[in-house]
Amino acid sequence: MDDERETAYDLLQRGQALLDGRHHAQAATVLERADRLEPDKGSIVEALGRAYFNSGQHEAARATFERLLAIDPANPYAHFGLGQSLKLLGRRDEAGTQLRLAVAMDPGSSLYRAALARLGPQAAKGPRRATEDLGAPVVQDDDSA
Repeated sequence: MDDERETAYDLLQRGQALLDGRHHAQAATVLERADRLEPDKGSIVEALGRAYFNSGQHEAARATFERLLAIDPANPYAHFGLGQSLKLLGRRDEAGTQLRLAVAMDPGSSLYRAALARLGPQAAKGPRRATEDLGAPVVQDDDSA
């Protein structure tokens, strides 16, 4: 493009081509520019989250996938991306929650089911309740104190 500024769409297309070519860090740079032009565009935010994740910027990916969920709460890929980011940040319980949501929203996705399975059998079941391991709480009479 000569002297014309690139549109958000142009930048998204370039960023996706870079992602397809596995140039994740460069894609993130291009997609950040698109995001500045159209900050609430789900397709741009999703691609930016992928670029951050695949370039090893997991905290930035986490924040970006959370933004995507604010834009589109019913997006199973956003829950998947957030879950994967949380997992690599060592936040496995939160990751399990997000991956379970992704699977619930798109039960036919082998990608989402496999990611949840890799967290282990407990992640697929959900967080344990205290009463499952500790038994029922003990109730004391006021007189016994």
